[in-house]
Amino acid sequence: MTKRLHTRVDSGIRLDAHGRFWHDDEPVRHPAIVRAWHQGLERAPDGRYLLRFGRDWAYVTIEDAPYQVTRVVPEDDHLDLRLSDESREPLDPATLARSREQVIYCRVKGDHRARFSRQAQADLIPYLREDGGSFFVSFGDRSWAISDDPGSPPPRPEEGPAPADNGPPVLRT
Repeated sequence: MTKRLHTRVDSGIRLDAHGRFWHDDEPVRHPAIVRAWHQGLERAPDGRYLLRFGRDWAYVTIEDAPYQVTRVVPEDDHLDLRLSDESREPLDPATLARSREQVIYCRVKGDHRARFSRQAQADLIPYLREDGGSFFVSFGDRSWAISDDPGSPPPRPEEGPAPADNGPPVLRT
């Protein structure tokens, strides 16, 4: 088997629409690596996403959304989101949107796109209602419309300039 040399732009790493990481078209299964990669995601100023660990980094292809909502948990005064990077934050219901395929999205961590997993969508069912073909999330005495435009995936690694240090790694002896 020939080992492929990677660059920062062509890292061979991608995050699929269901929040699973792949490397060279092989699923990444080791839980510690998956956790570290979810927690190492960062958006570059040009909108591309990268994985960063200390001074090491490489761009990653995001097929849909960089974050996945894994659970929705009701709290006293809000719905709390559990995210793929193991962080938590309150749902901003004003950011809810749905795709043509009926997948729910929202914005997290400021303005990063997050896709609801099937489990998170199931968690949201008790708070959903339909009125005249429009969908709403209701919690407490408030209700928010779910818009029809979830946005689009971020730019791919090759859709921007290559960094000056984009060459393959140099092995020093």
